[in-house]
Amino acid sequence: MDRELGDEVIVVGGGVVGLTTAVVLAEGGRRVRVWARESGERTTSAVAGALWWPYRIEPERLVGDWALESLAVYEELAARPEETGVRLVEGVHDGLRLDALGPWAARVPGLADTDEGLSARLPLIDMPVHLAWLRERLGKAGGTVEEREVGGLGEVPAAVVVNCTGLGARSLVPDPAVRPVRGQLVLVENPGISTWYGAAEEPAGGPEGGSEGSVSTYFFPQPGGLLLGGTAQEDAWSLEPDPEIAAGIVARCAAVRPEIAGARVLGHRVGLRPYRDAVRLESELLPDGRVLVHNYGHGGAGVTVAWGCARQAAGLVEPGPAA
Repeated sequence: MDRELGDEVIVVGGGVVGLTTAVVLAEGGRRVRVWARESGERTTSAVAGALWWPYRIEPERLVGDWALESLAVYEELAARPEETGVRLVEGVHDGLRLDALGPWAARVPGLADTDEGLSARLPLIDMPVHLAWLRERLGKAGGTVEEREVGGLGEVPAAVVVNCTGLGARSLVPDPAVRPVRGQLVLVENPGISTWYGAAEEPAGGPEGGSEGSVSTYFFPQPGGLLLGGTAQEDAWSLEPDPEIAAGIVARCAAVRPEIAGARVLGHRVGLRPYRDAVRLESELLPDGRVLVHNYGHGGAGVTVAWGCARQAAGLVEPGPAA
């Protein structure tokens, strides 16, 4: 290994997974820089609905522990919602029952079957605020964030490189197993709804993606308005909102809460979830002796597992030099 590289860690990727991983490393005593192709406000994380829930992420046997570890952090952060962007909000998963979930569900406080579905008080995260808070927390720990384009992970000049590039890993690793699952959302003026709602996905035809896509119905009350969703279009790359899809989203949500039908539309959001058959969380030794840690492929649950995965990734980084 090049001795001039020292003990610095460079985290590639500035979304919620990359920033959280960088915070854990920096607070653990490492010198950390984040290289981000885009600033936090322009990442996929920034447009996420961001309800804590293990959605479209595998493998289930590992996801439960990552999610529960993250849940404990968010419950603490919810004491300072204006600062952290995290609130605990009541809601219901329509048609879902506890016995349909994995063992992790029994360890979620307050998760209970009701006549309406599965009721819970869960973290709901205002992502622009949360991403800004993560960057500030990283700065207080001595870390920095730089906007930089990376052509390949091998060109990153650090003793340890942590790959949190999400969908970017498809070309940077390269790993063709990482695929986009397109999600479209509509932001409307909140007509007075204070609880979140979610219903199971179902196959969709037409513009939502034909046999390869699905739609779901959900709404999340965020400080800037009511966020309506959504879609899951596999292998779809367009970031342009589709008006027909948007109209379908509003109609489905209004079927649950009629007052949504007349709500003024404030904006549209599109994000590409970085789905993989299994999250890649492992380390490898590069030919020159440097360490490359992978932490990507979190699908639609990057926020949900961010802290659990960050701590495991940090554990794969060799301990820094003694002070």
